Amino acid sequence: MKFWVKGLSVAALTILTGGMPSWAQQPGTGMSPPKAPATTPAPPPSAAPAAPTVAPAMETATPTAAKVNINTADEAALTSVKGIGKTRAKAIIAYREANGAFTSVDDLTKVKGIKEKALAKFKDQITVE
Repeated sequence: MKFWVKGLSVAALTILTGGMPSWAQQPGTGMSPPKAPATTPAPPPSAAPAAPTVAPAMETATPTAAKVNINTADEAALTSVKGIGKTRAKAIIAYREANGAFTSVDDLTKVKGIKEKALAKFKDQITVE
């Protein structure tokens, strides 16, 4: 039985007619029948439930970065704090040199260009020890 439908590709016709005969299927042509999905065997019913596995990256906790002391930090140390760029670092150092050491982290709001909202973003990364 031969027929041709105008506008359909050979692949579409193959699918519509039930696929290729087994003698015509060749590896790598994309026309071989689909393979069954791989399944993992179920554990025996008498076995105790296995402990959940943890990814290797999650097994060891990464040490938290040490807080930067704003009273002793240089420009490089201050810019390592997320939320403090070169301009803010220079302003912090200039304020510290002019007015002395900070007594609390909240004193950074006295530095020109640092408002409470900005300070809240990096407050947990700094200290005044």
